[in-house]
Amino acid sequence: GRALLVLLLSATVSLLGGLIFGYELGIISGALLQLQTDFHLSCFKQEVLVSAVLIGALLASLGGGILIDRHGRRRAILVSNLVLLVGSLILTLARSFTVLVIGRMTVGFATSVSSMACCIYVSEMVAAHQRGLLVSLYEVGITVGILLSYALNYVFADVDEGWRYMFGLAIAPTVMQFLSILFLPVNPVKLSSWDSDCQKGLIPLQDTEDRAAAKREPYQEKHYSFLDLFRTRDNMRRRTLVGLGLVLFQQFTGQPNVLGYASKIFHSVGFQSNSSAILASVGLGAIKVVATLVAMALADKAGRRVLLMAGCVVMAVSVTTIGLTSRMAPLAMARDCKAATGPNASHSLTQHPLTPVFPQSAVSPVPPASAAVKSQAGPGFAATRGLTKVFASTQSKEVVPNSSLSQKRDLVGQSKKGVLESTGPPLGAAPWAQRAVLNWITLLSMMAFVSAFSIGFGPMTWLVLSEIYPAGIRGRAFAFCNSFNWAGNLLISLSFLDLIDAIGFSWMFLLYGLVGVMAVIFIYVFVPETKGQSLEEIDQQFSRKR
Repeated sequence: GRALLVLLLSATVSLLGGLIFGYELGIISGALLQLQTDFHLSCFKQEVLVSAVLIGALLASLGGGILIDRHGRRRAILVSNLVLLVGSLILTLARSFTVLVIGRMTVGFATSVSSMACCIYVSEMVAAHQRGLLVSLYEVGITVGILLSYALNYVFADVDEGWRYMFGLAIAPTVMQFLSILFLPVNPVKLSSWDSDCQKGLIPLQDTEDRAAAKREPYQEKHYSFLDLFRTRDNMRRRTLVGLGLVLFQQFTGQPNVLGYASKIFHSVGFQSNSSAILASVGLGAIKVVATLVAMALADKAGRRVLLMAGCVVMAVSVTTIGLTSRMAPLAMARDCKAATGPNASHSLTQHPLTPVFPQSAVSPVPPASAAVKSQAGPGFAATRGLTKVFASTQSKEVVPNSSLSQKRDLVGQSKKGVLESTGPPLGAAPWAQRAVLNWITLLSMMAFVSAFSIGFGPMTWLVLSEIYPAGIRGRAFAFCNSFNWAGNLLISLSFLDLIDAIGFSWMFLLYGLVGVMAVIFIYVFVPETKGQSLEEIDQQFSRKR
């Protein structure tokens, strides 16, 4: 009975941790639309507000690892919950722009620490054959959190000062997670309690075979310094290579930007009305939830390595297809400050001021740039580790005073400086019917990409990271890799429009396809299979390899 209770509480902590993370990522899109009128925010201030979470998260990923290793995972989650409560209260009661920025930074810091501590804590709490399922539950939480934030953006869109409710509602899951973890035992791999807990057997939930193996080969906890991550001791350098490779390939396969164009692709396929575009966004979210549930079910059966490789292959094929179809039937694209205010600007479709901008025609293979912009940043399901915000915010950096600067692109889709409008050949170049078919192929490719990411890189990266390091340095190692994940996402997001200016939209996506192929090779060569092994067995397996 106690084991089942601990299992259920661990699942609750994992799910709620992800839900809070996803909710905080998604909620800014709807809130920002109200905040820009309530606080008269300039483009720059909108960027600062959107990026404040990132700054907090980066600070947490640099310093949070020490907190997790020194004071234990459980305490780190409790502290992050308290910080998150403070941040949510600051945002709910904010009366000035500065207070809003401080609130968002606080929330970013707390969610980042919580995300790292949750994955590690849960991976250490449960038996080897349940670990994949329960750590993947965190990713399910993220996708559900994003969907929930969309729903609440819609509910509070027309409420006076509705943004206060949007920010304030994050308090509910935070309190629930805080209470859940109070009933869980002190982390078995907290350094000070290692001897008392772990040498009795592994941990309460692991079965008798695990215990027998542990007694046969007593596992001695070692102490590591941060620099050991780059040394040959216990093959730590190889582990760091695996960790960094996974987080960087997760970003460099183009995940933040493919999803950034999601609702623009919906528009080009013909989802022109407000409600249908919102439904399309929610539909994409639902696909992501289903795919993550599939990954959760398969993680302990098929294995991490198989899911990573399969996901990567499908992602590479999907972005290559988008690259090829966008050469034949280019998508309209533009930069605009007011429209790209948040990571999920597609939700701006619910707002009255933007409604008249959309053309009346139901199906438009290449919609006017003004319509495309409204959805530029898309449903933002890149939020797996959510820097999509930056992608959205960077699009407002270039405020072009005169739309006559617009220039047509040539066949490759290249553009000169200024507003990007039509991205390709004249309308006569491809028949309307052929264009519609190509747009549907693009849409299906994007759905395949979202599904593949949610089965492979989305949950598996964090699962493998929580498994491959020894307990003594797990928190710092996870935080170190996490900081590269945020930095990689930032780099991809910031460079996207400039790269499109330089090489064109289709070549950009073909490049992502090439990176996807490299990722498959990397996983095949370097990433070991860890399913069904205890954390100690994984550690010993790495230590023996040279």
